[in-house]
Amino acid sequence: MPKIDVLNIKGEKVEEITLSDNIFGVEVNEHVLYEVVKNHLANRRQGTQSAKTRAEVRGGGRKPWKQKGTGRARQGSIRSPQWIGGGVVFAPKPRDYSYSLPKKVKRLAMKSALTSKLQNGEIIVLDSLAMEMPKTKEFKAIVSNLKLEKKALFVMAEKNDSVVKSARNIPGVKTALVNTLNVYDILNHNAFVITKAAVEKVEEVYE
Repeated sequence: MPKIDVLNIKGEKVEEITLSDNIFGVEVNEHVLYEVVKNHLANRRQGTQSAKTRAEVRGGGRKPWKQKGTGRARQGSIRSPQWIGGGVVFAPKPRDYSYSLPKKVKRLAMKSALTSKLQNGEIIVLDSLAMEMPKTKEFKAIVSNLKLEKKALFVMAEKNDSVVKSARNIPGVKTALVNTLNVYDILNHNAFVITKAAVEKVEEVYE
């Protein structure tokens, strides 16, 4: 079973814990990760794109010129697609891009994402993460102490408004709870910082 150091907010080692093999030691399935990320991005799409077909463009009710005798090509409406100001052929309309995936696929993807982070040495476990008041400067100090240079995802077991407010103004830093955790966010951040209590909750949920 994999072991990992537990750090405090100063970046100092305070203890060592053992992680579950069933969650942090599975075989990484890249195809499942791809499918779940694709699903996540599709579900996030607004689908509000819209253009008018020839039936919806205003005007064009009268035939622009007679059918025969002019020498020009026959035309039935100035709102046909070939005209400037005409309708769009197969115009895009508002639609829902979301679709669902089996629960087993989602669980496997979550385990694969967590395992890949551990294998790449991108997981940091904190003994606790709590702040009495929102202070961006203090949270920046935590980020600096943990030597986080790029994008970092902080995962907590329970919501702490002061932590959320302190982190939201720092570029590349995002906070999440165990019940809002998703594969896309895990893979989209270089560092995965999680509290010891959140690790226990993750193991309880995905065991």
